[in-house]
Amino acid sequence: DKAGYAGQVKIALDAAASEFLTADGLYDLNFKESGAAETVTPVELASLYEEISAKYPIVSIEDPFDQDDWDAWADLTARIGDRVQVVGDDLLVTN
Repeated sequence: DKAGYAGQVKIALDAAASEFLTADGLYDLNFKESGAAETVTPVELASLYEEISAKYPIVSIEDPFDQDDWDAWADLTARIGDRVQVVGDDLLVTN
């Protein structure tokens, strides 16, 4: 707003969530730090994406979950797919 670009800037995220999926099927939001893990379930991660996409002008989220987390993809698409593009790069390209 202060810079004069209100309503003119949109955000796209590439979460690359397969990079922070744990062996037990949770997502570690603190995966880059050496401290304790901050894990969330796929449902909790979908809620986080839903919350931030309602608060900020996010138009696209790429790889929000691991390519094999089918239920999470379906859940997120049902929640925000009508207003946010959910992109499956890893889902569609990974062999």
